[in-house]
Amino acid sequence: MDNELKLLIGKDEKIIYAGKPNKKCFIFESIFNPLLPFALIWGIIDFGVIGASLSSKDEHIGFFLVPFMLLHMMPVWIYLAGALLSFRRYQNTNYIITDKAIYASGGVFSKRYNTKPFAELSHVDLHRGIFDQWFGVGDVITTSAQANPVTRNGRMTSTNAGISIDSISNYIEVYNIVKKLQQDVYADVMYPNDLRPRENHGYNTKYRG
Repeated sequence: MDNELKLLIGKDEKIIYAGKPNKKCFIFESIFNPLLPFALIWGIIDFGVIGASLSSKDEHIGFFLVPFMLLHMMPVWIYLAGALLSFRRYQNTNYIITDKAIYASGGVFSKRYNTKPFAELSHVDLHRGIFDQWFGVGDVITTSAQANPVTRNGRMTSTNAGISIDSISNYIEVYNIVKKLQQDVYADVMYPNDLRPRENHGYNTKYRG
């Protein structure tokens, strides 16, 4: 358990779940991502051009062309950096679920901590990609009921993204925990116990609006 992430938890909160992603699945998804085919094709073409320039009789062509092509291969370097740094991202990724909120940490060089109270969550979904099914894990994805401000391309916008608990082995158990807590807390916020009637004549009846 991440000690720094644990410090964010309130004293009146009870930890129900703490864990990390499955290491093999996390690394595989970082390596075999949608950028891989693009990086391979880009690298093959650029290395072919570099090889042709080095075999050229004109030494000046290789002197100027090789540095340019190495810079031109930036998408390949970006992919390789992401794949190599996936080990660092895995070390920084942790999840904690309490009876009031979901906490998650991540990042590569700098660590990022996210908190999402259950009162702000509106949906809980379960996702299992190809590698998730291969390694027997799954993703619990939450959606926020409130729009959160974020900065994109220098402009302030909003997103309803919640917190995604990715590549965990006990995904069914965690999904049921999050789903129940989300329903209980969200319902209590919308309709507190003291305001609930003993009998609800509108529940489970045909709509007459």
